[in-house]
Amino acid sequence: MDPIEDPADELSVTPPKTWAAGVPAVAHALGYSLSQTSLRRTALTLLNVNQAGGIDCPGCAWPDPDPRHRNEYCENGAKHVNDEATTRRVTREFFATHSVEELDGRSDYWLNQQGRLTEPMVKRPGGSHYEPIGWDDALDLIASELRGLSSPDQAMFYTSGRVSNEAAFLLQLLARAYGTNNLPDCSNMCHESSGSALTETLGVGKGSVSLADIHHADLILVVGQNPGTNHPRMLTALEETKRNGGHVVAVNPLPEAGLIRFKNPQRPRGVVGRGTVIADDFLQIRAGGDLALFQMLNRLLLEAEDAAPGTVLDHDFIATHTTGFADFADQVRAITWEETLTATGLAREEIERVARRVLASERVIVCWAMGLTQHRHGVPTIREIVNFLMLRGNLGRPGAGVCPVRGHSNVQGDRTMGIWERMPRPFLDALGREFGFDPPVEPGLDTVEGIRAMREGRACVFVGVAGNFVRAAPDSEVTEQALRRCRLTVQVSTKLNRSHTVCGETALILPTLGRSDRDVQATGEQFVTVEDSMSEVHASRGRLEPASPWLLSEVAIISRLARRLLGDRVDIPWEEFERDYSRVRDRISRVVPGFEDFEERVSGTGGFRLPNPVSSRVFPTPSGKAVFTCNDLTMLVPPAGHLVLQSLRSHDQWNTVPYAMDDRYRGIHHARRVVMVNPEDLAELGIADGDLVDLVSLWHDGVERRAPGFRVVSYPTARSSAAAYYPETNVLVPLDSVAEVSNTPTSKGVIVRLEPTAAAG
Repeated sequence: MDPIEDPADELSVTPPKTWAAGVPAVAHALGYSLSQTSLRRTALTLLNVNQAGGIDCPGCAWPDPDPRHRNEYCENGAKHVNDEATTRRVTREFFATHSVEELDGRSDYWLNQQGRLTEPMVKRPGGSHYEPIGWDDALDLIASELRGLSSPDQAMFYTSGRVSNEAAFLLQLLARAYGTNNLPDCSNMCHESSGSALTETLGVGKGSVSLADIHHADLILVVGQNPGTNHPRMLTALEETKRNGGHVVAVNPLPEAGLIRFKNPQRPRGVVGRGTVIADDFLQIRAGGDLALFQMLNRLLLEAEDAAPGTVLDHDFIATHTTGFADFADQVRAITWEETLTATGLAREEIERVARRVLASERVIVCWAMGLTQHRHGVPTIREIVNFLMLRGNLGRPGAGVCPVRGHSNVQGDRTMGIWERMPRPFLDALGREFGFDPPVEPGLDTVEGIRAMREGRACVFVGVAGNFVRAAPDSEVTEQALRRCRLTVQVSTKLNRSHTVCGETALILPTLGRSDRDVQATGEQFVTVEDSMSEVHASRGRLEPASPWLLSEVAIISRLARRLLGDRVDIPWEEFERDYSRVRDRISRVVPGFEDFEERVSGTGGFRLPNPVSSRVFPTPSGKAVFTCNDLTMLVPPAGHLVLQSLRSHDQWNTVPYAMDDRYRGIHHARRVVMVNPEDLAELGIADGDLVDLVSLWHDGVERRAPGFRVVSYPTARSSAAAYYPETNVLVPLDSVAEVSNTPTSKGVIVRLEPTAAAG
């Protein structure tokens, strides 16, 4: 393959697309796949991805339908699985040629395009390059550093949602047997607000709906979410909703192609026809205005009940299954139109039209993603959504409920397996009984608290299993300084990324099997399991020969490290776990509720769904009832000369990794350092389309956070709301700017000003 170079920044702009997928999506998926690997390997991955007995796509957590299509993948899923299946290799010769400093100057795109990691590498103290190290020496080094800490709480064990259930369970077991609850994960930075709000109000921090519920809902509100890029297979489910007579309302600061019209490439109408209109209404809301919107919708429902008593609210549900209604109703009735229209930027008629749709619908679902969770008031907003659904009994019955749509393919499963710094006492007690030790009960560090601890020297060993922590975390300069203060950083990875170039005094890269790789251990070929956004648990089996004979699975790496670190302190059969993953699942079945007979149930063709008591109108809150809450209205009103910036993905991007420099649905080509701004805002700011500006964030700590050299693109965003890509804009998100309760970074609500770039004159 040709050498990869950093692409030139040569911005061109075309009108945003008004539809998603279709034949171009197929062509782009195949084009990228064939640029990474052979036709044979591409066929092998795509014919097995998301199939029973095949590879679970790591691209997102959307569930698989039953029955499944023979080509049950989307454009971005195809890109992702074949990005992992690439035949490019990063060898010891590569690291000898490129210093850590040089690699740190390369783009995220360039680093990813170098290919799969092939053997363990170490950067020694004072060293300029990574060099080879054997597996035994690498794991001995980690164990020695961890044993040398004055407290286990000086170590952090981070995971990404790509990690399997088996590896996640073993990692949290290792950490707790070692003596710490420092288990930050990517959920801390995305859907922590969902878990916090849903646990408080419903008693379960997960969504309550199934794919069948989506198909048969009368009305679905898709809020703060762009499924056309982030969860493309969701469009197929929404298409089914529309075929069954349901309606969809999209709520977002930007118009997104997938929610305008969807051309399903698996159907003739999507290939040669116009496809399906998805959103019946589009509310182009100001960034952060969703809380005000749902409060006003709730007020309108109460007023409709006043006008026609007994016909609007579900009084039986409210009386039997909820608490706090009276205080909630008093608070919502005080919400005014003036503050609602200011916060949302919407017209009164737009909100009233949606309210009429709600009144005409018996079964309502609200779906959301990080457009809600990454605001300071993310938790109150989701609590208000729960209020909205409870008013008409839209919980615990078919076609209705809450639907937080998660990104990583197993981010929900990792939390179920115990990857959380605050696991409840019943889980810890069950873990201790099963393995004969006393797990620590003091809460550990989440992502934001962990960065503070590393910055202040209270944590000095960082172990990351999957993911790209440096580029996922907020306040980039602070995060980088924190990691560079560590004595040891360890990254368990499949491909090269920025977290390998921003490293501690000693740094290790431990290459691991990917989801698409065959995993053969002493007892034979193994499979792993994942849990999707709707609590469906199923198996994943790799189909490709591993990228290198020196790769170890995540389960093997964790098990071998645990044996060295813990010795005989705790009687845990780590070697048995590595040899046979069914032994891990056996222990999971005895610790984690809902996983009884795990091995037998998951070995079938389709897996199983975990029980959710909310689906049966059982609410495991302290009161035993669902909770109406009172949420103070918060609105983001930037000061004069400023805008509210939200970070987002381009279409050709998976999490922190861009696959190309394009965002073709939004009409952005050959550039990533762009900021999209409403033309009326540009006129008020005295800035022209195409100007080169620095983005400077406003925060009360007085520290200037600057992202230089962004090209302005006049774009139909909501007024006062701008948008730009992450991870380039993570530098603007202050570490201390977090959501109430959940501590999630506020990446969708950053107050910024645009300053002409000095070099631009």
